[in-house]
Amino acid sequence: MARRINKDEFVRLVAKRMRTDEKTAQVWLDAVLDTMYDVFKSEKGITLPGFGGFYLERRRGGCAFKFNPGQKSRALFGWSSTYKGSV
Repeated sequence: MARRINKDEFVRLVAKRMRTDEKTAQVWLDAVLDTMYDVFKSEKGITLPGFGGFYLERRRGGCAFKFNPGQKSRALFGWSSTYKGSV
C-alpha cells in the first residue's frame, strides 16, 4: 500500500506551495472541502480540469462516490498514452 500523509502534513505542503503560513493554508483547505461537501449534498458533481471529476452515483439503497481521472492524472498513474503535457 502507498504511504499516506495526514492532513497536517498536507497543509504544510499546501502552505509551502502557496508561499503562506500553515494557518492560511488550513483555512483554505477546510473551505475547499466544506464547499465540496455542499456540492455533493446538492447532488451535483465537481470537475477539476486536468485532475478529474468527482460525483455521487445513486444506487439501490445508497450511493457510491466516484472519481473520473483527467488526462494529467491518468498519465501520472500510467493509465494514458495520449497525454502530451508534463506531470
